[in-house]
Amino acid sequence: MTAISSMPILDHTDDQSAPLSRRERRGLALRLVLAMLAAGLLVLSFAWRLISPDEGDLAELIAGFAAAAVAGPVAAAAWHSLRAPDLHGVTDQLLAVAVLAAWAVGDLTTAALLPIIMMIGHILEERSILGSQEAIQALARLTRGRARRITPDGAVEEVASERLRPGDRIELRPGDRAGADGIVMEGRSSVDLAAITGESLPQDVGLDDRLLAGSVNLDGRLVVLVTDAGEATTLGKITTMMQAAERAKPPLTRLLERYAGRYLTLALMLAAATWLATNDAGAMLAVLVASCPCALVLAAPSTAIAAIAVAGRHGILLKGAAFIEELATVDSVVLDKTGTLTLGTLGVTSVLPAEPGSERAVIRLAGSLGAGSSHPVSRALAERVPYEERHVVQEMREAQGLGVTAQVDGDACVLGRAELLSSLGIAIPVVPEHEGPVVGLARAGQFQGWLLFADQPRQEARAALDDLRALGLGRQVLLTGDRQSVAERVARALDIQDVYAEALPEQKLARVIAETDAGFRPLVVGDGINDSLALKAGAVGVAMGAQGTDAALASADLVLMTSDLRRLGTCVRLSRLCRRTIRTNVAIGLGWTVLLIGAASAGVFGESGALVVALLHNLSSLIVVANAGRLLHFDERAVGGG
Repeated sequence: MTAISSMPILDHTDDQSAPLSRRERRGLALRLVLAMLAAGLLVLSFAWRLISPDEGDLAELIAGFAAAAVAGPVAAAAWHSLRAPDLHGVTDQLLAVAVLAAWAVGDLTTAALLPIIMMIGHILEERSILGSQEAIQALARLTRGRARRITPDGAVEEVASERLRPGDRIELRPGDRAGADGIVMEGRSSVDLAAITGESLPQDVGLDDRLLAGSVNLDGRLVVLVTDAGEATTLGKITTMMQAAERAKPPLTRLLERYAGRYLTLALMLAAATWLATNDAGAMLAVLVASCPCALVLAAPSTAIAAIAVAGRHGILLKGAAFIEELATVDSVVLDKTGTLTLGTLGVTSVLPAEPGSERAVIRLAGSLGAGSSHPVSRALAERVPYEERHVVQEMREAQGLGVTAQVDGDACVLGRAELLSSLGIAIPVVPEHEGPVVGLARAGQFQGWLLFADQPRQEARAALDDLRALGLGRQVLLTGDRQSVAERVARALDIQDVYAEALPEQKLARVIAETDAGFRPLVVGDGINDSLALKAGAVGVAMGAQGTDAALASADLVLMTSDLRRLGTCVRLSRLCRRTIRTNVAIGLGWTVLLIGAASAGVFGESGALVVALLHNLSSLIVVANAGRLLHFDERAVGGG
């Protein structure tokens, strides 16, 4: 870990994700130049000793200049850590004391080499954990560039994406990347969302579909009405949340900081005791350097940053480092129904034709009639029938809330509720019992069949819940504001035993609190405004998909950028692997530090003990960072739950 916190690659303030300012970059460059100058002077000092052994005073003077060159950054780092104390400051202060002691005993070579060695280790470590910072910058670049804005008179002008505003219309040609969120007004195409949601397969979009900033248009031409731009886009919110996650300190780091002052006192007492017991300045310096908790300081942050980067690659947005460890402890799951376990849209569940074998004809006619209406039932029907297979529909009229009438090939056709068909004198059979909407179809005065609709469970829901059970989350609760009968139907389909239906937002909150009071640590999953209180009350709250409401996104601790429930299992596996990695890193950091202190106080490393210890400290730090870096190879298909 760094011994010079005033010369950071990532600054040692809470805002670690902020890019370096021009002033900070100049300061870093100056310190690197001073370190290189000091290294060059030390090489000259060693060379002079070899060439002219009798002129040791001149070699010592050159070493003094080298020590003076790096003394400024060391003193600045120690002063900064006193003014803005944090865990890294312990290392800075211990190094400053070691350098000061080296000056006091006349060991100028050690006074110069210690800061140089620690700086080299610092740069290597910081380069190793910049992955998530680069990921954030890559996300931000997705919305930069040029956009084709359509002017009110229909002309197309190229503008910077930053100039787009809600209400603008933009044209996307094949290969173009959307610079803002919007709604498709014209055209059909496939779009690549991999950079945003982690989805490898393209998604088809058409009229009235939502398009996210950063998505790439693959084939057809699209005209998009901008709804959100800049930081208000889904991608902008992701970037902001990732920055906040990097700034947040893991629980272990906060715990260590609580005892940082006591640790510094203990380290100084150990160094003083070594001096009194051995009267060996080299051993005392070695103990001071050995006490620097470099690897221990890195144990949690490097692992958390790697986990945040990996989660982002899987379409999982963690809003804070603390939630990674919290997620590893959940043992139950509370799920909303509509839009979470189910698609949130109506779909055709059954077709009951008047004449057996005519299901396809009924669907084709109903879908043709539904294409002219914006009602959810009509839209569900229209999606079942490709455009080229639809009948030509004329003279369509819509009876609000009842259905539609129209002419198809000269025949009067009706699609709607039983009341509408009866009012038009069409004889209908008994309406089948069904929890969702039931629609009848007639042609030329003859009843054609019933169509039954319902909000269907997501295709992957059963597999996702089975996966969670295998991970130890056997307690699964369906918590919804929908009717009891509907909730029980979905629960039966997904093998969920506990169902709480017709719940208001405050009742959802009370149910989650009751889960906690019963000794469970619930993972709460939802997507709507009515879920926001419950999301906040759970051990970890998960908002489903980018289409979730702003209230749900704000209340959740974790956001799934797709609505694929299988990502829940991925989250749990990643968090548990992260927790194991942190524990391993803590053991390495703590054990290595204790071992070095013991060896240094016993004089094992001899006269050059401080320099040897500094090199070994950098080695331990790199081991910790490399172990954390293993998370970057996380494969959700290969990692078990542990």
